[in-house]
Amino acid sequence: MSQADPEQLLRELDGWDWELCRRELPAVLPRLLSMYAESEDWTEHIRILRILTEMFLPHISLEDVEQSFFSKVLPKTLQFFDNLMCELCSKAKGLSSQSTELCSTVRNLLQDSESVYYGHLHLISDLLQSMFKETYSLQKQLMELVDLISIDSASTEDDITYMVSVIHTVLEICSVISNMDHALHANTWKFIIKQSLKHHSLLQGHLKHSDILSGLCKDILLSFDSCLQLAEQMKVSEVQEGTDFRLFQKTVKLCRFFANSLVHYTKEFRVCLSGSCSQLHQLFLQIYSKFPPSLYAPEILEVHQDEISQVFLVALDPLITQLLPFSPFMEQVLSENLGLPPEQQLPQCLLLLTIMDKLSSQAEEVQTLWNTGKSLSLLSALFLSFQQCCVELSLPVCLPQVLSPGQPAVPISLYHYVCVHLCSFIASTLPSHFPQLEHALLEAVLGSSMITSLLAMDSWCFLARYGTAELCAHHVNVIAHLVKAWPSDCCQAPALAVLLRRMLFLMAPEHQVEFAREFPPEEVENLAVWQHVSLRALSADLRAQVLSQLCSAGLQRCRQWLSSGRALGGLPPVNTALSALLAACTSADATLEAELQNSVLGMLTQFWSFLQAKQVSDEPCLQKTLCLLLHLLEVFIQALDAQLMTQVFALQSSLLQLHPPDHVRLAMLDFLSSMGKVFIPQEAQRQVVPQLSCLFASLLADQTWLIHQHALEAFTRFAEETRHEDVVPWCLNSEEAKNKVVNFLDKTRQVEETREARTERLKQERITWSAAQVLKVDGELESTGEPVAKRACHPPSEEQYKAAVGTMEGAVEAVKLLLQKGPPPGWLAGKLEALHAAMATLRDSVR
Repeated sequence: MSQADPEQLLRELDGWDWELCRRELPAVLPRLLSMYAESEDWTEHIRILRILTEMFLPHISLEDVEQSFFSKVLPKTLQFFDNLMCELCSKAKGLSSQSTELCSTVRNLLQDSESVYYGHLHLISDLLQSMFKETYSLQKQLMELVDLISIDSASTEDDITYMVSVIHTVLEICSVISNMDHALHANTWKFIIKQSLKHHSLLQGHLKHSDILSGLCKDILLSFDSCLQLAEQMKVSEVQEGTDFRLFQKTVKLCRFFANSLVHYTKEFRVCLSGSCSQLHQLFLQIYSKFPPSLYAPEILEVHQDEISQVFLVALDPLITQLLPFSPFMEQVLSENLGLPPEQQLPQCLLLLTIMDKLSSQAEEVQTLWNTGKSLSLLSALFLSFQQCCVELSLPVCLPQVLSPGQPAVPISLYHYVCVHLCSFIASTLPSHFPQLEHALLEAVLGSSMITSLLAMDSWCFLARYGTAELCAHHVNVIAHLVKAWPSDCCQAPALAVLLRRMLFLMAPEHQVEFAREFPPEEVENLAVWQHVSLRALSADLRAQVLSQLCSAGLQRCRQWLSSGRALGGLPPVNTALSALLAACTSADATLEAELQNSVLGMLTQFWSFLQAKQVSDEPCLQKTLCLLLHLLEVFIQALDAQLMTQVFALQSSLLQLHPPDHVRLAMLDFLSSMGKVFIPQEAQRQVVPQLSCLFASLLADQTWLIHQHALEAFTRFAEETRHEDVVPWCLNSEEAKNKVVNFLDKTRQVEETREARTERLKQERITWSAAQVLKVDGELESTGEPVAKRACHPPSEEQYKAAVGTMEGAVEAVKLLLQKGPPPGWLAGKLEALHAAMATLRDSVR
């Protein structure tokens, strides 16, 4: 053998045969061991180790192998292995457990292990199997031996200490063997639970309950994650049989064993677990955040979902029942400042619903515990949690619900699911807890979340129908007083108004009469209440009486303002009167007396005679007046004369050029759609028809999606009903507008995002919204009380220019069509000259 450098030596060794290795062992082995000890490069390290073990280790005698080989190789090998594992763990931290492609690659590498280990696996497989059998047998004998030990009240303190030490030592062993063997792991936990329960009274004050509970929760989550990974892999591979399926079933059963163990342990030592309630709470949230219908759950087959649910989750359910009387658990679950991540919002909502379902069967003191809460009541916590589930409500997420006894469960939306369970809870609420119930409902109705407010209204209406007629009447009176006292411009007022409108339908007839006595419609101050009420809720006799009184009071208020100085400061009460008149006339159908109808129309004509577009554009209170007037005109659309119709369209055309706010444009569209029901008088057609087509053309070109959608709906209704068919094409002054209307009529869908893409977008929006809410709260806390600075005046947008030019183009087309039908009036030539000069001025200003 040459005394070559290390690299040359390794190259020479590549060609050596078995006999040459045996003969040169005494000379080469020391050099290789020295090179192995000094190597730092991982590749070289592995290369030398392989040469040592494959070429020279078989030639060392058993008597010399420990001293001459293992003592020199193993320390460095162990260090190398530890470093390698640290590096792998570091790399693995950046990988997702959901990477099915990565999982598939690793699994493929581990198949056919016989070839990976170069045919040597069979040499150790029997040994490993024998070792596990011996270990299992030894563990069983040890447990049986310890089980023979019995300690009682006569036992010494040392006996108790020794038993506690044994239990905690086995707990430490349990954390080591958790990934080795399911049976070994389960039996170890069985020993811990059995011995803890066996000596319950003596060990209760000595055991580290938080450590035992933490170990159980950790193993539940680990085994549950394994179930999901196996189920996900089976879905990807489309193989539902074989090793993976058997391992999946064993792991699900292991989950059930852990769940039962946790239930038994918690039942016996609940009083000692006050410090572990957060962990128990998190256990539920983490499990349900990884399981359908959570949007953050892996995709698995329904058959695997059912097996996990029936075998594991059912076993975990009794734990909630055991924790209901436990005050620390209640405080944890109903805490206001949980700070849950997005994936745990839905699980929290479902957990609260589960508690609600179970609470009716509990003792009164337990119901009181949850319904009165330390920081939040159970109902308030549910509304708060429900509000956070915006993504699940938008998709929507569906849950199984049995709607009829004996029938199979059907999938329903999250909103429907929550509403059903919430109403069931309300039906079981004790009368003594009604103050908390009413407080939570009112707080939710007045909250900032529209969907949560709607849920509270639906629940309240259920309470009104399920409860006594007297309770319903009482609630209606309270809500009506709130509506009357609440400022009309307050953002919560519409929610109360909707609730009042709905609940009046649920009142008994005699209580409706009492309501009319409590809030007499003929008194002007009560118009604030009656403006929100549908008279269709009342009996026929009461409806006629209230209708007459409302119209009388509303007309009186409007005439007073019209006959006075018409100060804008006095307009809010007038708007309330107009709103009450609208509610009355809308509910009257065609039964409104001719005299009363003429009175209302005469009053409306007086309003239109002084309204000016610029003033309406500048004054929000006048904008509200205009919207109410337009809605009232819809009611009397068949009775409009040519003069009033001309005034209405002239004002709308002028106002649209000033870019009114959205609610004004929406009211204009409602009025325009109603024009399909009437024939425009001949004397008004010259002015009204071009303006009608221009208004539709401009609003169909609006860039605000809400206005654009409403314009499509309004134009469709108009086109279907109108007798002026020739006006329809004038409203579509561009190919783009024509295509949009055709697509709308054909119900042609635009390019839709996939459910996966929509889910991800909504998740990101939830994160953005949550961050904005935090900033809003922080901003409110840091507010100095200074008034908000005025917004900067931004230049007009390109869309606004396009809309204005589109209106002009539409008017030109309308004039062209009129000229084709007959001779023009004498004043038209002069008007066109003036418009031509105005256009020239505009053109020069653009240059």
